[in-house]
Amino acid sequence: MRNGEVPGGKMGSSNDYLVSGYGLKKYIHPDTQGDSYANLINYPWPLIRLSELYLNYAEAYNEYKGPGVEVYAALNEVRKRAGLPNVEDAWSDPSLARTVGKHLSQDGLREIIQQERLIELAFEGHRYDDIRRWKQAEEYFATPVQGWSVTENQAARFYTLINVGERSFITPRDYFQPIRTEELSRNPNLIQNLGW
Repeated sequence: MRNGEVPGGKMGSSNDYLVSGYGLKKYIHPDTQGDSYANLINYPWPLIRLSELYLNYAEAYNEYKGPGVEVYAALNEVRKRAGLPNVEDAWSDPSLARTVGKHLSQDGLREIIQQERLIELAFEGHRYDDIRRWKQAEEYFATPVQGWSVTENQAARFYTLINVGERSFITPRDYFQPIRTEELSRNPNLIQNLGW
């Protein structure tokens, strides 16, 4: 949504817009109105989903034994619900896969599982920990945050990709959280994590 515009053509507040220009509708109640704080709607938030369990199982089993029926079965449950072809068919078909047969190696299947997690669990609070657990954080978190030019009011300029924020990730420090000072004081045998 562009600066100064809201659905229905009303003029909006000049500072009440998403800095990146991207809006999220997942887990937003359909009756929610963005410009009204008086209309609060209770809406259930899933703490854990069956799809997450299938993806956790597939990832763990692939790391333990590599590609196999058990991994494919777990992934296919998630893909079936989404209306997608099963992993074996999708990654064996040259019209669907860039790397045919990728699912046959442990490394290839690991990448497929990671992609499935990023898509299926998008905006549910898993990505940050997943990226750190996979040791890929410097690739994802040491780059600028990009978005659209929301202060523009013409479509051609609005859809220009710009940097909207800087972020940094310091390896190896940021792979760990600092141990709280109270905990260090309570137990002198504890050593603060590297870099903190």
